[in-house]
Amino acid sequence: MTGATDGYASTSLSRHLTRGTVGFGSLIGSFALVPLVGPASLLLLPFGLLALRGCPMCWAIGLVQTVSQGRLQRSCTDGRCTLTPAAHGDTRRAAGPRRRG
Repeated sequence: MTGATDGYASTSLSRHLTRGTVGFGSLIGSFALVPLVGPASLLLLPFGLLALRGCPMCWAIGLVQTVSQGRLQRSCTDGRCTLTPAAHGDTRRAAGPRRRG
């Protein structure tokens, strides 16, 4: 990731977990409610996909990014990049505005 707005990370872990609960709940509910409600329950699918930002894997990648933000720092020299633990006062929050959601 090169900038603060790259990736699928949320602004907080609780916000990301809430999005996952809504997303996965909508996806599971849309199929689980078919016997009770009929095909109308499939209207929950778009809400689930929207909450997960398109796919469950995108949400999972965002979870990893949200948990690890500010803990690792990438540095590139002579065409070779390495990841190192960030300094105590060096976090991504100081890098600038972040993507909401």
